[in-house]
Amino acid sequence: MTDTSDPRPSTLTYAGYLALDDLLAAQHPISDEHDEMLFVVIHQTKELWLKQILHEVALAQTLVRAGDLVPAYKSLARVSRIQAVMTMSWDILATMTPAEYLRFRGVLGSSSGFQSDQFRRFEYMLGLKDDRFLRFHEERPEAHAALKAALAAPSLYDDALAQLAAAGLPIPAESLNRDVSQPWQASEAVEAAWLEVYRDTARWWPLYQLAEKLVDLDDALLTWRHKHVVTVERIIGRRRGTGGTEGVSYLTETLQRRCFPELWSLRTKL
Repeated sequence: MTDTSDPRPSTLTYAGYLALDDLLAAQHPISDEHDEMLFVVIHQTKELWLKQILHEVALAQTLVRAGDLVPAYKSLARVSRIQAVMTMSWDILATMTPAEYLRFRGVLGSSSGFQSDQFRRFEYMLGLKDDRFLRFHEERPEAHAALKAALAAPSLYDDALAQLAAAGLPIPAESLNRDVSQPWQASEAVEAAWLEVYRDTARWWPLYQLAEKLVDLDDALLTWRHKHVVTVERIIGRRRGTGGTEGVSYLTETLQRRCFPELWSLRTKL
């Protein structure tokens, strides 16, 4: 008797399952320079990892909103691991010397990683809201719509604060009912609520673990930004970025951003 429970075709191959012909045909260097292929592959790989990060954070938000904090830890831990891999990839790009990069930099035009809609969605989902980035994606309706939706939606931090309030911790109403499309503003009252969690970890263990997973994400993001700064300065020095930014000076400014500021500031008060 034939088993028809497995819907997979018997002819399915590794290349077919992964759509390798499409994937490996997606690299289109513009110049004839050898090192441009590395530049393309590095950035395409980052975008693939960002796609997985968005997938994981979306699940984590669904779980946190439902109060299922422990299952959410898995997705958040996975994101931190992916961030570490992305950070290490800067070391591969840094094997390219300034002279090698300058041979093909001109063909990049005004394109820049600054314009990555997936990276901005990741920032928005963590709470770093800034509607100025929307204008860079108006020519890509789906990407623009996804970014706009992320801007208007509660962030992972908003979800975490809602869980603190649900547990009985004193989160101010103005923090819970704020305009979530705006950047988060640090709150002494929110810091005090997190302090209570950190001062009695046994009582608030699930929230304490959630907080540390959030710090892992912020830490990894800052580490990625720092390595980005170092790599860019190593390759192009203090030149302006291809997308029109100030290059290293702009990237250095991003090192001051914190997705979850109270989880950093409370450490001084413990």
